[in-house]
Amino acid sequence: MLLITFFACTKKNEAIQTDATSEDSLSTYLSKANDFNSPQKKRQEYIQKAFAIIIDQPNDSMNRVNLFRVANRYYNINNWKEYKETVQLVLEKSKISKDTINTAKAYTYLGDYYGSQGISDSAFMYFFKGEKLYLNLKDNYNAARTRLNIALLQFNESDFLGSEISVFKALRVIKEEKTNDLEYESYNLLGSVYNELSEYDKAIDYHTKALNSINANTMPVEFQSKPTSLNNMGFVYQNLNQHKKAIPYFQEGLKQKKELILYKISLYAMLLDNLGYSRYKINENKDLPKLFYESLRLRDSLQLTTGIITTKIHLSEYFASKKDTVKATQYSNEALATARNSNNARNVLLPLKQLAVIEPKKAAIYNKEYIHINDSLQKADRNIADKFSRIEYETDEIKQENTDLTTQNRNLVYVFGSILILGMFLYIIKAQKAKNRELLFKQEQQKVNEEIYNLMISQQSNVETIRIKEKKRVAQELHDGVLGRMFGVRMNLDSLNKIHDESASHQRDSYLTELKNIEQDIREISHDLNREKSELINNFVAIVDNLFEDQKKTFKSKLVSSIDSNIKWESMSNANKINLYRIIQESLQNINKYANASTVTVEFKKEFDNLFLQISDDGIGFNVNKAKKGIGLQNMLSRINECNGIFEIKSRKGEGTIITVRVPI
Repeated sequence: MLLITFFACTKKNEAIQTDATSEDSLSTYLSKANDFNSPQKKRQEYIQKAFAIIIDQPNDSMNRVNLFRVANRYYNINNWKEYKETVQLVLEKSKISKDTINTAKAYTYLGDYYGSQGISDSAFMYFFKGEKLYLNLKDNYNAARTRLNIALLQFNESDFLGSEISVFKALRVIKEEKTNDLEYESYNLLGSVYNELSEYDKAIDYHTKALNSINANTMPVEFQSKPTSLNNMGFVYQNLNQHKKAIPYFQEGLKQKKELILYKISLYAMLLDNLGYSRYKINENKDLPKLFYESLRLRDSLQLTTGIITTKIHLSEYFASKKDTVKATQYSNEALATARNSNNARNVLLPLKQLAVIEPKKAAIYNKEYIHINDSLQKADRNIADKFSRIEYETDEIKQENTDLTTQNRNLVYVFGSILILGMFLYIIKAQKAKNRELLFKQEQQKVNEEIYNLMISQQSNVETIRIKEKKRVAQELHDGVLGRMFGVRMNLDSLNKIHDESASHQRDSYLTELKNIEQDIREISHDLNREKSELINNFVAIVDNLFEDQKKTFKSKLVSSIDSNIKWESMSNANKINLYRIIQESLQNINKYANASTVTVEFKKEFDNLFLQISDDGIGFNVNKAKKGIGLQNMLSRINECNGIFEIKSRKGEGTIITVRVPI
């Protein structure tokens, strides 16, 4: 027994632990996946666990948001394959749900993917689609961010003028809004654009603006905005050959070494390389070539091809200055080999230029290849700018036509448009007149119907009054006249009791019995006549019942009616009765025309000093706000106002309709 209890408790504890493990929330997995201190393999496992939970959830807004969070985690670990598949999945779900916001977001995410893979035309197309959707949604922030993505794409493809235009378009969108992060990115990119265009004064100006716009409270620490701007500022001074001014910027940026290594190690490697190069250019050998080696190690581990080539060229220049031709040539050749394997012809230019310097005998060969590649790149740059314009043209479906043809078409449109507008105007006037005539006819007909109904009610009321008086008179005659006379006969017969004749006595008894029966019958007739008077059905109720009978005979929907017998209809004016009758009539007419109801319920009740009328159906319902302007509902409301009553209508599509009326009795 002890062993059984021990094993049972052990299994129970294991089950509890398993349940606790299975209850690790999605949020926990996503948080762990975003822990930059964890190994990449471990972060990948957490992302996959989170995705396994999300994929089984229904396609709602929260599910799509969580899929974007998963995509972001894949982006942070450079897992581009899973990133693309996740984004395509959320794009498909967003389109199914007609979720424009997340569709636009998915387009920009795909733009990021194709941009990372160097497929610039596809990246531009998706960014452009996202931008248009954001503009339609009046989401200025994301529209501006997408334009900045386009600007960065153009910058990377050396379309510097196009990039400049895109940045200013982004700034125009957020002109009236406080967006420190977008302002920073815009100024930073403009500084880089002007640096490439050799407009160094403008570059320094915009990099200074970028530094001044940095707000530590709104800028995410992982962006490392300040070190980025410091590096860019130093790079401008490098291009100006003012290395003494450049060095302090690189040193200032490297002060955040810990955060750079954690969040943006590629920037850390760039700062090391730039600092080393500026020191080399002013013959300051502190930490050289150690800075280059450390930068090369980091860039090699991150597989940053362009960075590896740049650092190897700097090492080649450094060793060439030290007269170590072997190492200088080695690093230049390694840089050239890496550049050729990168499938990016732009990377080949720098190694060729360096090799032409350190190998003068082959300089002609290297220079020839350099010129050929440079010319091809310039042509390609022009083509890519044209391609971006063509994509924008095709995506936006812009069609340009000849000026003369446009003028002719415009004139034709004006002529036909004028004829069409005139025809429509005449048709509307004619239709409106006909509608007004019909409305006036209906109003006149309604007034006549009301007058007829009022006369009918009055006439029936007079008939009923005369009938009741006549019945009352008959009852009184029976009770006071006939009964009195019969009573006298009985008394006279009773006096015959003094005669003791046997046959007379027998006859007298039979008469007395018969008279008593007649007396009882007369009393019952009198009472029945008075009871009938009090229980007579009111004329209004009879008219309403006739309406209900017509409804039942004519239409297939089931009618359930209920009229409270405690209602004193004689206390209500004929005008109020007419209005109530018309409301019921109009309601039933609307139900028969539009509701497609299977059951209709009409209920009259007395509530304190009010008459309560409710008409309900289980039909298709309608939008009350849109229907309030209809003539039928307006007439109902007008009638209730005449009765000093309250009118309420409740309806929703698919949920039927309830009309409630309260009128003081």
